Amino acid sequence: MALQSIKSSFQKIKIWQSLTFALCALMSSSAFAQSDFPKQKPITFIVATGPGSSTDSIARLVAAKLTETLGWNVVVENKLGASGNIACVYVKRSNPDGYSILVHSVSFAINPSIYKNAGYDAINDFEPVALGASSPNVIGINTSLPVNNLKELVNYGKKEKLSYSSSGIGTTTHLTIERFKNMTNSDFVHAPYQPAQAVGATVAGHTQISSTSMPPTIPFIKAGKLKALAVTSAQRSAALPDVPTMAEQGFPEFDDTTWFGFFSASKTPPDVLAKLNAEINRAIESKDVKEKLTGLGLDTKSLSPSEFKQYVKAEVPKWARAVKESGATAE
Repeated sequence: MALQSIKSSFQKIKIWQSLTFALCALMSSSAFAQSDFPKQKPITFIVATGPGSSTDSIARLVAAKLTETLGWNVVVENKLGASGNIACVYVKRSNPDGYSILVHSVSFAINPSIYKNAGYDAINDFEPVALGASSPNVIGINTSLPVNNLKELVNYGKKEKLSYSSSGIGTTTHLTIERFKNMTNSDFVHAPYQPAQAVGATVAGHTQISSTSMPPTIPFIKAGKLKALAVTSAQRSAALPDVPTMAEQGFPEFDDTTWFGFFSASKTPPDVLAKLNAEINRAIESKDVKEKLTGLGLDTKSLSPSEFKQYVKAEVPKWARAVKESGATAE
């Protein structure tokens, strides 16, 4: 009996040793894989909007800078559909290894409220990596309209049927005008477009009003092809210093901005997130990239992954309230 007991004890020890060695090997392999990031394969930026959009422009600027300064192989892939939901679900289901990065706008935080089933949870299904840039939106009009400010626009809309183009259902550009309509009892008809085409629709006269982010809008304003009536932020924009805010024109409730961010699937290793965050922030703050973003009317601000996570956590309920108040729906 004593001999059997001794043999049993040795067998247990051997089993524990085997398990310990296996665990150590697994941890070592995982640590090596993470520290080796991103040398295993190309990083893919999954852009939720089409080529030429603000989101796409930021993704391509950052991808080019990471390739130039670090030698990282970064591929940009536009994955369209359902106002960005298809791209979100794709990255949500990807391996949480940092090689598939969602690049999206503030619509990322809005869509779960405006769709009955967006297919993802903005807070729990992703790890915020870095805040790319942000800007106020611009309310502009076709140059043929005899209007010079928001109150004149409201009065003109009482006499003429007006339509407005936005960057898509559920975007800040859409929700801002819907709130403005409710506040002023206006009846502007909504015409959603892809972000890069929304301002062009107003310039061409397909719509009379545009509510869009700055990057695609500024060139038309500077060329005299679009008249800017207001910016939607609390303060004027350095890119358009002569354009008043909505608050200056009697609508103090508005401080709406469009921001752009980078996200990875939930449970991406913290060291991979930290590395991505540091390099994306460095790319965005580099002199040439920052000058290009500033020229597009975009502001930059470096946030850590945890700071960006808190920012997103505040944005989701904020826009949920805006959706509820406006009655907007994508379905």
